[in-house]
Amino acid sequence: MNPELLAWYVGAFLLALAVLVVVHEMGHYLAARACNVKVLRFAFGFGKVLWMRRQGRDGTEWAISAFPLGGYVKMLDEREGEVAAAELPRAFNRQSVGRRAFIVAAGPVANFLLAIVLYWFLFMAGVTELKPRLGPPPAGTPAALAGIGEGMTVRAVNGQAIQTWQELRWETMRRALDQEPLQLEVISLHGEAGMHRIASDRFDLEELEKDPLRTLGLVLYRPRLPAVVGRVLPGSAAAAAGFRDDDRILAIDGKAIALWAELAATAGAAPGRELKFAIERDGRQLELVAAPRLAEEGGHKLGRLGLMAKEGKGEAFEMTTVVSYGPLDSIARSLAQTWDTSILSLRMMGRMLTGELSWKNLSGPVTIADYAGQSARLGPSYYLRFLALISISLGVLNLLPVPVLDGGHLMYYLVEFIKGGPVSERALEIGQQIGFALLALLMAFAFYNDINRLVSG
Repeated sequence: MNPELLAWYVGAFLLALAVLVVVHEMGHYLAARACNVKVLRFAFGFGKVLWMRRQGRDGTEWAISAFPLGGYVKMLDEREGEVAAAELPRAFNRQSVGRRAFIVAAGPVANFLLAIVLYWFLFMAGVTELKPRLGPPPAGTPAALAGIGEGMTVRAVNGQAIQTWQELRWETMRRALDQEPLQLEVISLHGEAGMHRIASDRFDLEELEKDPLRTLGLVLYRPRLPAVVGRVLPGSAAAAAGFRDDDRILAIDGKAIALWAELAATAGAAPGRELKFAIERDGRQLELVAAPRLAEEGGHKLGRLGLMAKEGKGEAFEMTTVVSYGPLDSIARSLAQTWDTSILSLRMMGRMLTGELSWKNLSGPVTIADYAGQSARLGPSYYLRFLALISISLGVLNLLPVPVLDGGHLMYYLVEFIKGGPVSERALEIGQQIGFALLALLMAFAFYNDINRLVSG
């Protein structure tokens, strides 16, 4: 990856991290202030303090530290030092169970609220999405056996109306996780309505990072585009070979081609092998040599040049649709989207614990940074959607009943409420050790998966 692209990805990741952490900690901070608990420090990051300023009537320290993966709000607490008698009522440990639970829960709640606001804005502003139009299903797949044909547009899944490919993917995943048969209401290329029943028992959870719908035979429709370059990806094999935007590819190794699909198929079948391209540029014919780089997709090794097709207005109109809603509908949809995503996240975690879903689907900071960079390059709406998704994930993760997480503290407060007294210091100490061990294990898995993805491409 070239330095400019790397800086773009790192910048997108750090911005996302800063927004998510600050929003989470701001939830704790505002709840503490509402309960008249004194806040000593609001910090973004851990380790060495790079910048700090005192503000407010309590002289709260606002700090930025060197290690940016997280943050914290430090409150006045007798367990962490001496507290003046006059300030004892403002100490966190002196608050009622309900108030402490409110302050702790406010962090994850803030993350959910951020996601709701982002989704509301996106639904209001309108986003350009791919239509739920199907390409020819691979032979022998459930979609092929169900009679799905090329060009069919899906209108509903099990009675749930959809407008976009993303909604089709989401509804299919929700149903297929429980191996519930799919009832697709479709419109054919000739405008004929139909219903197709697709068995979902072949839905592959291990393909979540790639394309789980492909195992069912549900593939995105691809228009027949001419072999004209729309964009050359920076740092790619094509860029190194000298390809430019608007180049028309006439032949590869002497074999004439006219469609983009032919170019993709030829390059995909030749990872690491030099290919000779005859191209037309500004009315002149040139010859370029490029070797597609090895990549992996769906468990298959493929060649990638790093070229994107040039789409005309007709193709873009054929493939995309603009989705927008009114203010009230947008609120309802943002609430539903946040709720559904949260429940799906919990279900995925549960399946990891039971062994139904591989731990290789767990992602760490490297993969998240990659997604941040990719979404940022696609445009503001994609980046905001990425922020909403990660914010929900952060909220769900923090509510898990694991000591050291917000959910672990809430679990202690529940026990305290039931038994009528605080949990013993010894139990808290053991819980902390278990919590740190579990988090260390999760981080180890996440980093291993990140490294494995980098190595495998």
